[in-house]
Amino acid sequence: MTIGSDIADILNGEELFYGFSTLGIGFLAILIGASISAGLISRRVLFPRIMDILSKTERIDGKTLFAPKSLGWMIGLLAMWQSVDWILENVSAAEGEYIWDYALMQDVGQICRAGFVILMLIAAYRLVDYLDAFIVVEGDNMAARRSLASVAEAIGRLAVVVVGVFVLAGLVGLNLNGMIAGLGITGLALALAAKDSVANIFGAISIIIDQPFNVGDWIIVEGVEGEVITIGLRTTMIRTGNDTIVTIPNSNITNSPVENFTMRRFRRIRPSFEFEEDSAQSSLKEFCDSLCEQVLADPRATKHGDSWVKITNSLPPKITVSCNFYCESSSNIQREFTEDILLMGRARGLECELSFHEPRRRAKL
Repeated sequence: MTIGSDIADILNGEELFYGFSTLGIGFLAILIGASISAGLISRRVLFPRIMDILSKTERIDGKTLFAPKSLGWMIGLLAMWQSVDWILENVSAAEGEYIWDYALMQDVGQICRAGFVILMLIAAYRLVDYLDAFIVVEGDNMAARRSLASVAEAIGRLAVVVVGVFVLAGLVGLNLNGMIAGLGITGLALALAAKDSVANIFGAISIIIDQPFNVGDWIIVEGVEGEVITIGLRTTMIRTGNDTIVTIPNSNITNSPVENFTMRRFRRIRPSFEFEEDSAQSSLKEFCDSLCEQVLADPRATKHGDSWVKITNSLPPKITVSCNFYCESSSNIQREFTEDILLMGRARGLECELSFHEPRRRAKL
């Protein structure tokens, strides 16, 4: 005796309706209830705990991620499908008695299987958005990891779509292998039409390997300046200073110069001052030396050996004094330090009794 035989002995009976015995209907109701319970337990308990174990970041809440009811239905349909398949294979009615309609139960199993596959594809497509939970973890080179996660999500979505097409085709009985083999010239035409897409995909791979920039970097490429938002399989999205989004094909980026401001080790400050052409030479030199000394004494100044204040133009009607200083790679520090250097220069000019050039001043008669 086996478990299937024991169950059959219990469920055998007279037909109540549509080939189902009274206990057969009750057993089917128990299966449905158990499948629903399995789905609820998985969605509310099992999946969140698995996510908490596997995820290396606190940015994702497992309870929120696995909250959709579709995931519960997916597990419930899986349990129902497997249970019905096992029962149909191991449990059968005795001669002249009934448990259920075999053909109808087969249809129930196939419907559960199809529903499970469809919901699984939907869940997989949604879970791709959370690949960064496994890629972007605490540590060094976070920008590179965010870029890798961006491309991985795009590849994951494409993979889910391609696999989904073949799986759904199999569910409805289509043989895509024969269809693809029979495309012939049409397939060649499609391949040629998709060459730009292929170039963009290789462009995305090149960006990840060479890392001319990462997600979050501020760059200029093809005349577009802004912050890199995402690096996809086909395009890279940049948010400009005007808060607009510009989409650039990856193949264009790999074939164009990219200026990456985020990778700067320091920022350059180059203010200039203009004095009247009759300014004394000694006063000008005193101004250059005193301003340079004061600026380099500031803790924000870096690269002292490459910093200077010099006269760069003495053609009438003015004398130009140019500065070259450096600070840390911070926009806030650069703006504040530039302002302070301009104020220092004005104060030093007045101390040295220099007259700043005024273009609108009339020449003395």
